[in-house]
Amino acid sequence: MSSPVPELPARQIPGDYGLPFFGPIRDRLNYFYIQGELEFFKSRMQKHHSTIFRCNMPPGPFIARNSRVICLLDAVSFQTLFDNSKVEKKDVLDGTYMPSTAFTGGYRACAYLDPSEPNHSLLKGFFLSLLSKKHDSFIPLFQQSISGLFSGLEDELASKRSSYFNDLSDAMSFEFVFRLFCDKNPSETNIGSKGPRMMDLWLFCQLAPLVTLGLNFVPNLIEDLLLRTFPLPFCLVKRDYKKLYNAFYKSADSVLNEAEKTGIKRDEACHNLVFLAGFNAYGGMKAVFPSLMKWVGTAGEGLHRRLADEIRAVVKKSGVNVTSLDQMILTKSVVYEVLRIEPPVPYQYGKAKEDFKIQNHENSFLIKKGEMLFGYQPIATKDPKVFDNPDEFIPDRFVGEGEKLIKYVYWSNGRETDDPKVENKQCPAKNLVVLLCRLMLVEFFLVYDIFEVEVGRIMLGSAVTFKSLKKASRDEK
Repeated sequence: MSSPVPELPARQIPGDYGLPFFGPIRDRLNYFYIQGELEFFKSRMQKHHSTIFRCNMPPGPFIARNSRVICLLDAVSFQTLFDNSKVEKKDVLDGTYMPSTAFTGGYRACAYLDPSEPNHSLLKGFFLSLLSKKHDSFIPLFQQSISGLFSGLEDELASKRSSYFNDLSDAMSFEFVFRLFCDKNPSETNIGSKGPRMMDLWLFCQLAPLVTLGLNFVPNLIEDLLLRTFPLPFCLVKRDYKKLYNAFYKSADSVLNEAEKTGIKRDEACHNLVFLAGFNAYGGMKAVFPSLMKWVGTAGEGLHRRLADEIRAVVKKSGVNVTSLDQMILTKSVVYEVLRIEPPVPYQYGKAKEDFKIQNHENSFLIKKGEMLFGYQPIATKDPKVFDNPDEFIPDRFVGEGEKLIKYVYWSNGRETDDPKVENKQCPAKNLVVLLCRLMLVEFFLVYDIFEVEVGRIMLGSAVTFKSLKKASRDEK
């Protein structure tokens, strides 16, 4: 019999929202331009002596319906966002605002639906079934797609002495996703090689209120007004989106046939497929692959040698397959550590369905029905009461006894030890993302020994530039 959870001392939720209209603007400017994301939250944690507090979460007040949130910044309270008996997930994917449904053909995509809505089970069940049927294609398709990335790195390093990884990774990711769902190379469609650019613009127009452009010649106040006064209109990407939609509609015929058999309208299924492929899959890979190579690259030659030795030993014995990938203990740990320290989806939201109590490590707090809860994952997954040296990248953190900490890796809108189901909001491709990250390291270190990178920040994650790359000798492979 499990021991009851002890009742912690009750405390009022600290913090406030400031003056109407001016309070949200103050918090928004601090968040984007004065303090930056991490300092914005850390300074309030220190001020309130609490990982739970009230503040305005950008973009508000213009584009948002309501910018008021309760922040959850520790590993304990953050898990409340996964409890669908307590929080509603309707239209909260992007937080305090929702892009126009024009970006998704007039439909609310599955990611914006609460599990209580009938269409959620129908659409997510379709996604899970689709991924299950495609699982034998994951490894061979990725191996085909990644060859172009490697040749691009080598060619650019030879000609320019540096290679911008993000662009090559985006091209590979889009090709993989399109081939996975459509059984065709995008170069065989009217998209050609422009798929990543089209998807990037479509994503940007929806997520613009949550980003900064980083343009030195544009004053911060002007940029803020441009991005967060009115939503960017769909007309800016209508032509490109129509091409994307038509390419999927014509090429994913068998997938859409299956969707119709389950009761989903064909056009609704296709718009959801574009969203799954573009927003969830491509958008996630766009963030996670540069992050993976950033942390492994900056860790240095010692880690590179250890990964290469482990990967080559296992592959020599068992080849590259799901079973052999699972035998690579250090490789698995590195992937989990990257997902912990720089999660590809930093924000999670949920609206309280009822009054209930929430706890962090020290106190309990009363949440009122209708209040918006916000979790900032890059702080919650660096909880010092769960992880030693939480701000440090430790490659073997999840090896041995460290495996017990995997449940505190939350990047997929759920615990890493949980699996996506129709009744939850966990990313349907959660296991695929982990598999592809491992496979990226495996394929890379089968070909190369060590590499050097320079890193920076861009709107949606890390920027990675390769500066050197040493191929493995035949004897080392």
